[in-house]
This record gives sequence, C-alpha cells and structure tokens, in this order.
Amino acid sequence: MDVWALVMFATLVVVLMMGYPVAFSLGAIAIGFGSVFLGLEFFNLLPLRIWGVMTNFTLLAVPLFIFMGIVLEKSGLAEDLLETMGLLFGRLPGGLALSIIIVGGLLAATTGVVGATVVTMGIVALPTMLKNNYSPQLATGTIAAAGTLGQLIPPSVILILLADVMGVPIGRLFIAAVIPGILLISSYIMYIILIALLKPQVAPVLPEALQLWDRAFLLRVMKSVFPPLILILAVLGSIFFGIASPTESAALGALCALLLAGSHNKLTLQNLLDAMRHTTRLTSMVFLILIGATAFGLVFRGMQGDMLIHDIFTHLPGEKWGFIAISLLLIFILGFFLDFLEICFIVVPILTPIAVHFQIDLLWFAMLIAVNLQTSFLTPPFGFSLFYLKAVAPPGMKISVIYQGIIPFVILQVLCLILLVLFPQVILWLPNLMDKWSGF
Repeated sequence: MDVWALVMFATLVVVLMMGYPVAFSLGAIAIGFGSVFLGLEFFNLLPLRIWGVMTNFTLLAVPLFIFMGIVLEKSGLAEDLLETMGLLFGRLPGGLALSIIIVGGLLAATTGVVGATVVTMGIVALPTMLKNNYSPQLATGTIAAAGTLGQLIPPSVILILLADVMGVPIGRLFIAAVIPGILLISSYIMYIILIALLKPQVAPVLPEALQLWDRAFLLRVMKSVFPPLILILAVLGSIFFGIASPTESAALGALCALLLAGSHNKLTLQNLLDAMRHTTRLTSMVFLILIGATAFGLVFRGMQGDMLIHDIFTHLPGEKWGFIAISLLLIFILGFFLDFLEICFIVVPILTPIAVHFQIDLLWFAMLIAVNLQTSFLTPPFGFSLFYLKAVAPPGMKISVIYQGIIPFVILQVLCLILLVLFPQVILWLPNLMDKWSGF
C-alpha cells in the first residue's frame, strides 16, 4: 500500500502540472485513492481535521496581513517610495536599481503582497529605468527579485503557514527571518554596485537626481519613508518584544494601514470594498488549498506513505546532512513547477517528521525552506513574478529577457541558502538573543 501512496503523490504532481486547480486536485485525488485503499469510513476523521484548521487562531493572521498589504498597496505608498528613493539614490552608479531593492525591502516588511509589489514597480520603475538606458536584463531582474522579498521578510504569509505546518512559533520564525532577509538584500545591493562599477553603461547615473538635494526634497523623503517605518515598528516590534501575538499584531497592522491610507486620501469606499473582496478571494484560496492538503495528508499517512518516505530519507548517505541536501534540492526543483503554497502544504509536512528524527532544529530548517521557496517565484517556467512583470512590461519586452535578468539573483539566493546551511547561527542568533532578553 505504501508504494501506492507514492503513486498517489506522483499523480498529484502530474495533475498540478497539467494546470488543474490545486485545492480540488488535492481533494479529488485523496478521495479517489482513499476510497479504493482505505474505504469511505476512513474519511470520518476528516471533519475533525478540517475543524481544527478552521478554528486555528494563529491562521487568523493570514487574512489580516493580506488585508493590510492590499490596503497599503492602494494607498499609493509604493509609488511615493519609488519616486523619492529613485531621486535620492539616482546620483549613484546603479542608483535607480539600488532604490528598487530598498523599496522592495520596505514594501516586503509592510505589504508583503508579491504580485502587487512586482506589478507596481514594473509599472512605475521599469519605464524610467529603460528610459535612462538601464540594461533591460538588469532592470527586469532587479524588479522581479525586489518584488519577491515579501516571501521571506516578515510579516510574510508563507512564514505564518510554514510555522503552522511545522509547529514552530510564528514570533520566533519572524525574528529568525530578519538576518537572512538583510543578507539577501545586501547581496542584491553588492551585486548591483559591482555590476554598475564594472559596466557603467548598463546602470548609469540618473541625470535629474543631481540637482535635487535640498531641504524640501529631504522633507519629502522623510514623509515617504517614515510611515512604512512606523508601521514596521508597530507590527514587527510588538511581536519581537512580546507585546502582542502575531495575530494581534496583524490586527494592529490592518488598523494602521487604514489610517495610513486615510492620511493619503485613498481610504475611499471603493478602495475599501476592493481590498475586502481581494482579501476574501486570497484567503479563501489559501484555506481551500489547506483543506485539500489536509485530506491528502490524511490519506497519504493512512496508506503509510509517510513511513516509506521516512525509511528512504533515513537511509540516505550522509544521514542528517544528506537529508538536508536532498530535501532542499527537491524543494528547489519543485519550485520550477509548483507554487510555494503547494510545496508548503504537500511536501513540508512529509519532511518535518524526518527532520525531527534527525534532531534538526525546526526553526533553522523552516528558515532554510523559506529561503529556498523564495526562488520558486523567480524560476521559469512557472515563476509567478516573471508573469506579473511580463504583463506590465512594455510591448516589445520578451520573456527571454526577463528570464536572463533573474539568473544572477537566483544564483545569489542559492549562495545565501548555502551560507545559511553552513552557518546555522546566522539564523538562530537573533531568536536566541530575543529569548535571553525575554528571560527564557
């Protein structure tokens, strides 16, 4: 029966790659294989599992953070930041690309909505970069990479889902993501500086930025930067210092987003309705996939597929390190074809018990998976950031140019992942420090 569990998993991968809806594919395959091999009575356990998912207080943070991000996206925050940061850094070689990375980091720590961030930066910044003779490859690669930082930098929805799936405290996972996020942003910045110094023609200085450093301009910069910084401090600071739980801080973030949109005169009834409608759609999608994954996982374990996977991975050469290498390689390859939600709900629950068997720190392992999943938005043929960017790029922009542009950034992500594997304290140092401050 356990071999048939692997057949069920392979069937799921084939069906998903054919483009069928994820949630319904998970549920249909689970019911089909479960009915044949386990009997319909086996599914008496399923309602209790689904009830546990729907009453999980931690997962309430998902719609709240999604709502916060969409309201901020509609508030015009991204456009203000892009314009002022572009002028602030424009006098530096590669300054426009540097400003996009910094804005991407700020938006990741506030909105966290990858699609909206990539589309906004593609609409606002890409024409400006091309107009100022930036290399199309560097311009598109920078925007796609900066837009996906919301996958890793808290408050990231994928971190909330990973924490729930792996049984890791969300607050600690958010804290653990800070240093890897800074590391990734720093690697992007160093790459852009290096390429701008070696090839000035691909990332020239922005001419109109040279005359703008006056008091009025600096006040404009402060006005653009302070609101997201205050929001980051309110949301993440309340989690890091134990003032509020992640769900409570998500509610605080949603309230702050509404106030910020109101201060920009963007809190209209239409924008509010659009934000609620979009939030409902995204949240429904996430929870439908989670319910389908719950059914799939129940049948997979009932058919003893988890025991077979456990036996395979525990007999790999290299034991603990062999398991880490193979599992990260598997997730990286699946990221070419599957969405991060599918990997999170289908693959990660299978790998987590094996990590426990090898006594691997689950916080560290969760962070490695999160950094690895970062690549799934950038790797062709199904990298969603690439599709978002292509949709808003100028008509003459070929998808092959975007593919070429993201290659250096994917390589940087892989190098950062290797560094985090070799030096676990890069991830664990800050959570351990916060635990000491809190008296644990």
